[in-house]
Amino acid sequence: MRKFCCVLLALLPLSAWAYPIDVDKQLNGLSIDYTTYDTDADIGSIQLNNYGKTDAVCSVVFRNGPESPRTRKVEVAAGKSRSVTVKFNRNIIKLRLDLKCQAK
Repeated sequence: MRKFCCVLLALLPLSAWAYPIDVDKQLNGLSIDYTTYDTDADIGSIQLNNYGKTDAVCSVVFRNGPESPRTRKVEVAAGKSRSVTVKFNRNIIKLRLDLKCQAK
């Protein structure tokens, strides 16, 4: 039992690598779903899935503390998915995303 507890305590720092990701979304009635990923310590990404029947144009603003926000625009065809990735100069502590989508 003692060895088991030591192993659990040794693995505890591995779970602390991930950073929190907050998403503020304005989908304007579109059937868009998203999944966020903490790809690396300084890279964040989001995958957009369009389940609707109309194409969508989405804008994603990535914010990481004191660095300037980075904006990415992407078109997501109906029934398709797209990934958007951003690399920052510093390690990400907390990533905030503003997702805005409109019909094309």
